[in-house]
Amino acid sequence: MNKVNQERRQFVATSGVAVSTVVAGLGLVSPWRPSHANALKATRSMRGGSNNYLPGAPIVDRIGAGGFWMSGTVRRAGDGMPLAGQRIQIWAHTTEGHERDQRSHGATLSDENGEFKLEMPQIVPAFGQAHGHLAYDSEEYKTVFLRPVMASSKDKTLSAHFVLQPA
Repeated sequence: MNKVNQERRQFVATSGVAVSTVVAGLGLVSPWRPSHANALKATRSMRGGSNNYLPGAPIVDRIGAGGFWMSGTVRRAGDGMPLAGQRIQIWAHTTEGHERDQRSHGATLSDENGEFKLEMPQIVPAFGQAHGHLAYDSEEYKTVFLRPVMASSKDKTLSAHFVLQPA
């Protein structure tokens, strides 16, 4: 093997180790890996997350005419296991209604992988920010309210992730 090929291989091997170290150090490694699962902490409710909450919003296939997707995951605190069948309520200020309007609220269930997805009208800014509201509000785990803010009001998706603590 000539010197150029040997140096190239050494560079590739060293670069791989360096990138892996940086990624792990920055926390960019998936928190769902078994080695990290026991440290998975419960999601804390966000300030303002419960604004205009309507208990008992019905489970729906879609809110309004759709065109925007709210999605996320539901996992158990501690071991990080995906939680199937968990009710997630979603509401927002949209092109079709305000946060307080019952027609702007709906709920969906997480699937066997702990994932949920619900189509709804485009979220528009309210009080200067385009944001959604989500709640886990069943009895098996502690209630959590989330209020994620969109990077841009032109985005067509928003996601939120729940890590639930048993009640």
